[in-house]
Amino acid sequence: MKKTNLILAGLALSLIALNGCKKDNFDSPNASSGTDNSVERQGDNAVGAVYTMENAVTGNTISVYSRASDGTLTSAGNVSTGGNGTGGGLGSQGAIVLNADNSYLYACNAGSNDVTVFSVYGTNLTWVDKVSSRGTRPISVTAHGNLLYVLNAGGNGNISGFIIGVDGHLSPLAGSDKPLSGNAVGPAQIEFNDDGTQLVVTEKATNMIDTYSIDANGLASAVAAHASTGNTPFGFGFGKNNQLIVSDAFGGAPGASALSSYTLSNSGILNLITGPVATTQTAACWVAVTNDGRFCYTTNTGSASVSGYSISNSGALTLLDVNGVTGVTGTSPIDMSLSRNSKFLYTLNSSGHSISSFKVNNNGSLTHLGEVSGLLPGSVGITAQ
Repeated sequence: MKKTNLILAGLALSLIALNGCKKDNFDSPNASSGTDNSVERQGDNAVGAVYTMENAVTGNTISVYSRASDGTLTSAGNVSTGGNGTGGGLGSQGAIVLNADNSYLYACNAGSNDVTVFSVYGTNLTWVDKVSSRGTRPISVTAHGNLLYVLNAGGNGNISGFIIGVDGHLSPLAGSDKPLSGNAVGPAQIEFNDDGTQLVVTEKATNMIDTYSIDANGLASAVAAHASTGNTPFGFGFGKNNQLIVSDAFGGAPGASALSSYTLSNSGILNLITGPVATTQTAACWVAVTNDGRFCYTTNTGSASVSGYSISNSGALTLLDVNGVTGVTGTSPIDMSLSRNSKFLYTLNSSGHSISSFKVNNNGSLTHLGEVSGLLPGSVGITAQ
């Protein structure tokens, strides 16, 4: 227990944990009364959108930004989730996500133990549903087809599944609640593989990567826990052919963070391809992989940078820059998302309360496009069209 607490404490320091603070109150949406709780599309030049979550204790909201053709962002307003946040960092990836065709957005309300669903049309979000996460402190969510699973970090921690209806509403999937590899394991992310046959969960405190096989009814199997090759596995993403790319934060030790790659079979077998491949930076925690599977990126929270890697056909990782600095955010970056066309990369910066924008070049290098500021302290999660 002492070792676990030390790991978590060290990582918390490296991630520059934010104190909770009171924020503006927002009216909770009421679907039954037909309340219009949406943000309208902003500007004819908007070709996409970026979303982040304010995570406010007194009323969680989604901050919406329109994305122009050059990748720059313009604020398009806020919309209430109808739930509450925690006011501080969640230590997770995937607190808000879009489904595969960008028609729905899912948001974790970690302070009220529920998940909100919005229908999406560009910068227009319309509140659809809010359901219990079937646990406490939901921190990450993932969707595939008509299935949604949420990762709850509170208490002993668990995963829980839902059926996504044709109208976007969520129905609990009986028998889908499953424990993690143990109690107080410090979970960080849950995500389906591309085929929807496996769920993956990273555990920061135990240095384990959990896999769950998904059956024909959408039910997760018992957990299979695999030892991570690097310490403090945190965020991850999938490349080609079920290649799993995982960040290794190494407890926030200076200059010690890395990325590792694995193959994950449809039967849940996890094998190391390469790693840990050092970033030479500090506290690599969040991961994004380009659509073509050629490049991946991780945010280094402790050194205000983004490290890029090339990915070989076999899944081997090679650092793009010798010093590990492919992009500079200026402040501590936490969560990160690529646009759906992988032309732009966005980082959520905790201490600067901002979003940094980058153009992704053909060779994987990044060109800084600027920042938008004014986010509230405690904002978490980011996802992009």
